Amino acid sequence: MENKKYTSCINTVRPVSDALSIISGKWKLPIIISISVGNERFTDIQNSIEGITPKVLAKELKDLEQNKLIARIVTADYPVRIRYKAEPYAETLTPVIYALKEWGENHRKKITE
Repeated sequence: MENKKYTSCINTVRPVSDALSIISGKWKLPIIISISVGNERFTDIQNSIEGITPKVLAKELKDLEQNKLIARIVTADYPVRIRYKAEPYAETLTPVIYALKEWGENHRKKITE
């Protein structure tokens, strides 16, 4: 019986840890949200997220691209244009983002009562 509880816990904690390792941190979800609402250019994304530096944004964009949540699109015009688009896979985060939003709103109410 005890081993069953342990296995059940591990089977829950591992995937949650995997998910959090991809979207955790101060900037990843704001970047995903910014791109998802239509900000495509680096400067537009940066301007939509208060406090993020260009260096941090560049690093986080690379991480999100490696995890197949966003795509970097290079247009060979002159000058070269770089845009970012949310991959269809990023849409699977939408219910998670809304659940976190709702939980955060409820939590704020609870702690300010």
